[in-house]
Amino acid sequence: MKSITKQKAVLAAAMILAAVLSFAVLAGALSAPSLHAGTINALEEKRDTVMGLAAASAAASAGITLIPGDVATPIADKLADLSSAFLVVLCAIYLEKYLVTMTFYVAFRYLVPAVCLLLVVNLFWQRDWLQRLMVKLVAFTVVICAVVPASMGLSGMIERTYSDSIEQTIASTEQAVESMENAAGDEEESGGLGGLLDQVVSGVTQAAEQVTEQVKTLLSRFLEALAVMIVTSCVIPAVVLLSFVWLANTILGMNVTLPKSMPHIVPHRSKV
Repeated sequence: MKSITKQKAVLAAAMILAAVLSFAVLAGALSAPSLHAGTINALEEKRDTVMGLAAASAAASAGITLIPGDVATPIADKLADLSSAFLVVLCAIYLEKYLVTMTFYVAFRYLVPAVCLLLVVNLFWQRDWLQRLMVKLVAFTVVICAVVPASMGLSGMIERTYSDSIEQTIASTEQAVESMENAAGDEEESGGLGGLLDQVVSGVTQAAEQVTEQVKTLLSRFLEALAVMIVTSCVIPAVVLLSFVWLANTILGMNVTLPKSMPHIVPHRSKV
């Protein structure tokens, strides 16, 4: 009886010490930005890419208005509408960036100490619901700590595949905007010369039509880039989170309990 009580006291002291260390030391150390520099840098690169795409789409929309006629106006409106979609992706990236450190802080500042203290309580007051609560807290801690790194790993695989395509889209936008400005300048120069320069005007009109075709291709590339960004920044994190939640529910549905055959963890109750 005294040996079992001593084991309980030692284990309780160890759990209390672990709770204090987690609250006072590990929470700050594991949530430091320097520890997650790789993930944060990847998110910042993704942020710069999204901002570059948003700026390029705005420039393309403004440049299309320089094309003679109203043929390309619907395309300009569509490109302008993409800015709001890129803003949603940008918000998702910033959310992931803050969650990288925040999740570890919450886990080791509150959840891990709570599990340790519940283990202490369970040593002296054993209840099945208490054990189930501890298992749920442990599963929840693992989920919130793993969801962002896991989603970043999957997103990185897709982004590396389409990185060249996105860079080409931005470069093509700059060339197309320059072509639009040149076509608009030629149109202004030939506008006041009357019918003597009909051939020149015809050539300018043909150039404008070519630019319009470039803009259509550009719009399709922007839509492809936006789809990739939505998948990597919004869809994959949500899918990973749901997968972890499903896995946690599956594990918790197995009626997991702490083993009672090990006295140093959950001792048998002594009969007096």
